[in-house]
Amino acid sequence: MSLPVPSSDALAASHALQNLIAAEIASNAGAISFARYMELALYAPGLGYYSGGSAKLGKDGDFTTAPELSPLFGAALAQVAAAIIAQSAPQILEFGAGTGKLAFDILTELAAAGVQVARYYIVELSGELRGRQQETLRDFPQVVWLDALPDSFDGVVFGNEVLDAMPVHLVIKHPDGWQELQVTVADGRFQYLEVPASDDLLQQVARQIPEHAQLPVGYVTELHGIACSFMATLSRMLMQGRANAAFLFDYGFPAHEYYFDQRATGTLMCHYRHHAHPDPFYYPGLQDITAHVDFTAMALAAQEAGAEVLGYLNQSGFLIGAGIGELLLRTDSADAAAYLPQARAMQKLVSPAEMGELFKVLAVGKGVELPDAIVLQDRTHRL
Repeated sequence: MSLPVPSSDALAASHALQNLIAAEIASNAGAISFARYMELALYAPGLGYYSGGSAKLGKDGDFTTAPELSPLFGAALAQVAAAIIAQSAPQILEFGAGTGKLAFDILTELAAAGVQVARYYIVELSGELRGRQQETLRDFPQVVWLDALPDSFDGVVFGNEVLDAMPVHLVIKHPDGWQELQVTVADGRFQYLEVPASDDLLQQVARQIPEHAQLPVGYVTELHGIACSFMATLSRMLMQGRANAAFLFDYGFPAHEYYFDQRATGTLMCHYRHHAHPDPFYYPGLQDITAHVDFTAMALAAQEAGAEVLGYLNQSGFLIGAGIGELLLRTDSADAAAYLPQARAMQKLVSPAEMGELFKVLAVGKGVELPDAIVLQDRTHRL
């Protein structure tokens, strides 16, 4: 691969993480699950991608998220937040708040609309990102950082590109059944090792992939058990509240679109300095590792924990229903320097050829109703 060369400091940090992972592999009979490898690569204290000190977002980082493209994204989410707050409590909770840009735009829009937010909670695992959030949100005293979910919650929950960064197990289909792809060290490099899949993983295959028996030999895919557990924990928190809604934005598919014969190598993808590639062993700690989300599995996990699936739609439908077009019109189209960048950003957010169709929104909760314009775009029947 032809990718940018890391700095000497970045290389040193990656080598330290590689040594840590190799030591854990050695202490576990020579192999660990890919989920554990991904967890260490992303979250090992001080060395993992999200827990280290490198910039993740924007032009100096590895990828750009929707809130970084335009304040219109946060302003649109604020319209929906206001509708839920009116039925619930003046509180918002956000997972993985990135640079704090989404929180800034939501709070700014709600303040301009006269909607009071008593508390804006942020659950953030990255120390570097938490520091950036604190700087971005220094003028909003209602922002509070948490290390874990509260036991119960009333209000609105947002998670933008949270589920895709949760560790996944990898499995491969053999003629006699499914094997797990674990991670080992050979010739000084991390490599995959095929081992018999555990009973737990086989049960996940059966639960997650309805037509797994029809998939071809050699088919590789991800199992989202950790993300499902997160959805169950989130849903239990919501069920302890009175009225609430959680909105999860991410790229992915419902199950019947996820497990195609043509997607035989899975959806695992890495992001390094705005380059996308499939090698998770490239400089661990310096690149993001993600997998597309199985939204059917997420919705079922929420339902099994007692939450209601309030809606499922593509990002385009959600943002249009939230009024992003009307929000754009607040900028004078005659002022080309101000209007055109926002119009281009909105096009990227809603176009089916860009983020509009690939990104989906899953809404779960209890005791509230979504705005009618959002309900009109609902695709829950496709889960």
